Amino acid sequence: MEHNKNQLGEQDSPKSALLNLLFNIVIPVLILSKWTDEAHLGPVKGLIVALAFPVIYGAWDLFSKKKWNFVSVLGVVSVLLTGGLALFKLDGFWFAVKEAAIPGIIGIVVLFTAKSKYNLVRMLILSPKLIKVEVLDAIIKEQKLEVPFEKLVIKTTYFFVLSFVASAILNFVLAIVILKSPAGTPEFNAELGKMTALSFPVIMIPSMAILIFSLWFLLRGITKMTGVHYNEVIRS
Repeated sequence: MEHNKNQLGEQDSPKSALLNLLFNIVIPVLILSKWTDEAHLGPVKGLIVALAFPVIYGAWDLFSKKKWNFVSVLGVVSVLLTGGLALFKLDGFWFAVKEAAIPGIIGIVVLFTAKSKYNLVRMLILSPKLIKVEVLDAIIKEQKLEVPFEKLVIKTTYFFVLSFVASAILNFVLAIVILKSPAGTPEFNAELGKMTALSFPVIMIPSMAILIFSLWFLLRGITKMTGVHYNEVIRS
């Protein structure tokens, strides 16, 4: 389990989480919903201004931390794609495809790396910041459980894949249901803002529920397999 010892990046502070929420959701939603009519910014300028906030924040986050952050990069790419589709005035179907494609692609990558050292469960959960890796490693070696433990990690990874599949489906359905107006109109921008606002409760909550279940499945499996309660290997 030596490859489990890769350190994760620093966890986001409450201030960073608040800025992330403001720049990526709250401010763009307000602009798209309230200020893209002809009396204010207009549909095109309003869309550009709204998309500028997550792009600028994502770029600042990347450069200020002096390292590439996958989530920030993904956010910037997603926003640029949204802007490009809107400026070319493509209809809502293509926005739905874009919304589904990003989590879908991530899910495929996670699936194909499940049996490699880049396994998502290993990188996110079996990290020295969360788990006493040396203790868990010693227990597994002592009880000769390397093969069953590897199978448990892979099974848990499949639940992670399921969360991305669910996100892709929900993204597609949400976009199809909400985006009805022609692209490039104030009505379309308002619908885009509504879709962004609804994405958290409609998509994030079910996806997080699956991820939490995945964590429980892994920890419960460790307890059943080793006879050692998972509290003994989780860092306090």
